[in-house]
Amino acid sequence: MVIDNIPLFAERLRNGEMLIGTLISLPSPEVTEILSKTGFDWLFIDAEHGAFNPQEAQALLQAAGQCPCVVRVPSDDEVWIKKALDIGAAGLIFPQVHTAEQVRNIVNRCKYSPEGSRGIGIGRAHNYGLSFEEYLETANRNTAIIIQAESRQAVENIGEITDVPGIDAILIGPNDLAASLGKRGKLTDPEVESAIEQISHTCLSKNIKLGFFGTSAESVKPCMQKGFTLITLGVDSLFLIKAAKESLSMLHG
Repeated sequence: MVIDNIPLFAERLRNGEMLIGTLISLPSPEVTEILSKTGFDWLFIDAEHGAFNPQEAQALLQAAGQCPCVVRVPSDDEVWIKKALDIGAAGLIFPQVHTAEQVRNIVNRCKYSPEGSRGIGIGRAHNYGLSFEEYLETANRNTAIIIQAESRQAVENIGEITDVPGIDAILIGPNDLAASLGKRGKLTDPEVESAIEQISHTCLSKNIKLGFFGTSAESVKPCMQKGFTLITLGVDSLFLIKAAKESLSMLHG
């Protein structure tokens, strides 16, 4: 299915297109609107760490216009999953997933019957009821499910995790992964790099797309060269800080 002849985010993700997005942490529709117009393929709406509720998250999705938004929910809680999907997220990102059992529960909660048990309601995703039947028929296919691998346990279980049907991508959270391995802040430590390699090798061997988060172009380029196609580049607040500091630095000489 396409909208205005543009393939949906989930379709592009599964096809292995290079999708570069940025993380939205500020509850500002204006910031989201600006970043949606700068050329990013998608926006990462962070409801895990961002200080906003589902209604505020919906305002960000509305501000993004045609730019697909993927919501990172705070957990695999069923209520948040339903709300994030009903407000029109192109997909969901799930943090702190450690086991295959968690993944099976996530997929079940994201899919309508008969593939899962997602509750049926009317929201922005259904065009407030105007596209209700069409949405129900296509949502299971058109919703991207992205699992974060960011713990020692996730690395140990990555084979079983990636065997669960319904996963579209594994997103590596390098900071939490390093901390879980006792290497907080040491993203280039051999143990951290070995864990990332184990995850990526398993995913690529099973044709599961790989995602990575980095705060700079330099930090994500190596992953892009290794076959990672779901890239999160930077954070809204960090872009603001960087630009402000660079401008001040130029003035102070």
